[in-house]
Amino acid sequence: MTTGPRPFTGRHAIVTGASRGIGAAIAAALAREGAALTLIGRSESHLFRNAGQLRASCDVPVEVAPADVTHDDELAAAIGTATARLGHAHILINNAGIAEPAPVLQMTRDLWDRTIATNLTAAFVCSRLVLPGMIDAGSGSIISMASTAGLQGVARVSAYAASKHGLIGFTRSLALEVAKHAITVNAVCPGYVDTAMAQRAVDSVMTGTGKSVDDAVRAITRTSPFSRLLSPEEVAGVVVFLCSAAARTITGQAIVLGG
Repeated sequence: MTTGPRPFTGRHAIVTGASRGIGAAIAAALAREGAALTLIGRSESHLFRNAGQLRASCDVPVEVAPADVTHDDELAAAIGTATARLGHAHILINNAGIAEPAPVLQMTRDLWDRTIATNLTAAFVCSRLVLPGMIDAGSGSIISMASTAGLQGVARVSAYAASKHGLIGFTRSLALEVAKHAITVNAVCPGYVDTAMAQRAVDSVMTGTGKSVDDAVRAITRTSPFSRLLSPEEVAGVVVFLCSAAARTITGQAIVLGG
């Protein structure tokens, strides 16, 4: 159990897509710094498992709010319940995201709409829901999980790249609107991270090219000077910094991880 003073004690952090991968790593990193948490996602079993582990290991309040982020009413109910129990959100992590590869000529309208709704529109909806409390408090941090695909084109994932480009534009614009309230708004743009999403990318390369697993990993990480997958914990460390007092003058930025 974590003891001693922690910088985020008394702060409430809401994390979407918190059941696994980057979202779970961010939630754990924030909990270790003392933040109370609300975990939002679709996998109830994973959320409740994570919540139990964080309560036990970090001695912080953790609420579970199952919701599909593409449904506005579910998001409103989840965040409403969270704020009723833990107070207004001091931190919002827009992490929920999907990536389904398909060439444009084979991409369905449903895939396009689902990707934009999950990766971009949900961040807009969540931000609108938490901003009144942050404005009243005169402080807050909103971090959205973008991608290096939000800064350059990537073949076969145009819906994903478009959603992440849009997320960065939304981040930069919102940052200008709320800076006067001492609210920072930033995006984190990792390359490939060692998660299920990266594994699907590896599988896609293997299927399309016949490459081995190792060669497929080398193919998707070839543009990184590190030539490896990032870990979720490495991403989480940057997110925690951006939520800290040391980063209170950093806003409207798209922070690239992994080169």
